[in-house]
Amino acid sequence: MNNPHEGSGSDPDRLRSEWAEPAADAAELNARLARLVDRKADRLPLPGHGSTLERWRRLAGVAGCDLSLVKLYEGHTDALAILAEHGAAALAVEQSRWGMWAAEPPFARVQLCAPDGTPLTDEQTPDGGGVRLEGTKAWCSGATGVSHALLTAWQGDHQRLVAVEMDQPGIEVTDTGWAALGMAPTASVEVRFHGAHGLPVGPAGGYLERPGFWQGGAGIAACWFGGARRLGEILHARALRGGDAHLMAHLGAVDRALDTGAAVLRRAAAWIDARPQADARLVAIRTRASLEHMAEAVMHHCGHALGAGPFCRDPAFARFMADLPVYLRQSHAERDLESLGRALAECPSPGEDEATGGWRL
Repeated sequence: MNNPHEGSGSDPDRLRSEWAEPAADAAELNARLARLVDRKADRLPLPGHGSTLERWRRLAGVAGCDLSLVKLYEGHTDALAILAEHGAAALAVEQSRWGMWAAEPPFARVQLCAPDGTPLTDEQTPDGGGVRLEGTKAWCSGATGVSHALLTAWQGDHQRLVAVEMDQPGIEVTDTGWAALGMAPTASVEVRFHGAHGLPVGPAGGYLERPGFWQGGAGIAACWFGGARRLGEILHARALRGGDAHLMAHLGAVDRALDTGAAVLRRAAAWIDARPQADARLVAIRTRASLEHMAEAVMHHCGHALGAGPFCRDPAFARFMADLPVYLRQSHAERDLESLGRALAECPSPGEDEATGGWRL
């Protein structure tokens, strides 16, 4: 997975020349993900292995082509990284396309059961032949097109990761639970499990407790960056043809935002590579909060600078302006800022430890 010569199929210029506009529907989006996998463009460097920034550059490149596509691509490559982290990379067979489904809203829950359908308790060890899944999983991006999924499920009071093949009895991909206009092609619908077979991956609690959880969480911000950069490029292209002082001021504000966002991502990637086994929670939360603020600023300035025209007449601009706000809601907004603030409030001198070094020059 760390071969530097693989993954070139996600080169931004190549993607833009092939797919000038975001995918129109789920079928087209699924075909694009399959094309990336066929090209081995999913062979990204693993996070925390010395090339985290290159991994994020690839994510940002796909995001700049199609935010719905990078949603599926990021989930697929995250699943591959998680499997590798748990010593289960062999489950990712050639040409497989993975969904990574870890949402746990209160209205949807999947239970691990024994082969006879009895729910497993905390004390039980799953049978080596696998487990059965019962329940509903919400917000399953790419469910209509992936061949496999890595999802969180519950064994008593403990969360576990489970790998499933989608082409089997007992799995119902619904058409409910996704009414969004932005990111619509991801078809992030509910999936119902009725005794489907799955293989546990890693220990109980292993999804959240591994170093890669927050490393991967920070990588989401690179996707937001790629989408915001595409909007900035559209504004820049317009400015090359001339513009008034207001347009130029908005372009300057976009440059400031993107430059800051890029610096934050570079610093976070370097921190992760220097401390691959460290808890990257604060780094990830700060990075995501910074990039969310950056993306919102870019959308604001691009919208004000360009007016109604591209919203109505430029398919790519209109889609990015519709998709990016939905994608940003993968952030927890003020709840993340509260977590960051509470953590800092426990530090005698903010910026003096490794994880809160952002206050130092």
